[in-house]
Amino acid sequence: MPESLTRPAADVRQAYAWCRRLAAGHYENFPIASLLLPRSLRDPVAAIYAFARLADDLADEGSASPDARLNALAAWRAKLHAAARGQADEPVFIALADAIPRHDLPVGLLEDLLSAFEQDVGKTRYASFGELMDYCRRSANPIGRLLLHLYGVTDARSLGQSDAICSALQLINFWQDVGVDLKKGRIYLPKEDMQRFRVSEADLLAGRMSLGLNQLMRFEVDRTRRLLQSGAPLGKTLKGRLGFNLRLTVLGGAAILEAIHKNDYDVLHKRPVIRWNTWPRLLQRAILAR
Repeated sequence: MPESLTRPAADVRQAYAWCRRLAAGHYENFPIASLLLPRSLRDPVAAIYAFARLADDLADEGSASPDARLNALAAWRAKLHAAARGQADEPVFIALADAIPRHDLPVGLLEDLLSAFEQDVGKTRYASFGELMDYCRRSANPIGRLLLHLYGVTDARSLGQSDAICSALQLINFWQDVGVDLKKGRIYLPKEDMQRFRVSEADLLAGRMSLGLNQLMRFEVDRTRRLLQSGAPLGKTLKGRLGFNLRLTVLGGAAILEAIHKNDYDVLHKRPVIRWNTWPRLLQRAILAR
């Protein structure tokens, strides 16, 4: 008999509680603790988040060598497969061992996340926008698809709109953190776009906010805004808390893009953020946009 069917319910509850505490500690990255989520879905969403958060840390945090990071991620993948079979002995995987069969979660989407984290270990440059979008397909889109799956939404149109929103949000994070990522040795601006606008890595590393970089960022922001808006109708299609949460998320992403614009596209010296007094207006817009 699978372990998930014989494990005491108290162990599963404790595992979910551990995942919720981890999620609450990283609220700025993934709004797990939000009351916008139905109570019945907070546990599986917290388990998904904990799995992704800890895997991301294996790829990026600490001083381990690239080989050690890849080995750790391979072990994480093996634990995921074991959890899918109902075998687990760590909180995040005990929670997943319960959530996967209970909600029929596609394990392949969780594997896509691991694939993106493995790529993070050694890849720090992107030749084309298509290459960057392939990364978004595995690093961001699975989260949206998993959330829709929890709500029982699996039609192609909704999944496609979710992908557009999630990829746009990932790109927004890249454009918001160009200066931060440079310090980590990463450049997500596609080389083909940099060449088009005559922006070199030397310019970026020297902190030169040139006319070319201004035009490049204007181009990336406009393209990302169009992608975000192409998925935005999903926020009106979906009802209840999920639709409201999605509308607010889209508005928040658009607000970051607007902040980049207001900073005159200077992503090297001014990190764009949403000011606290902007949120009431966004909440009102999300409510009225039903």
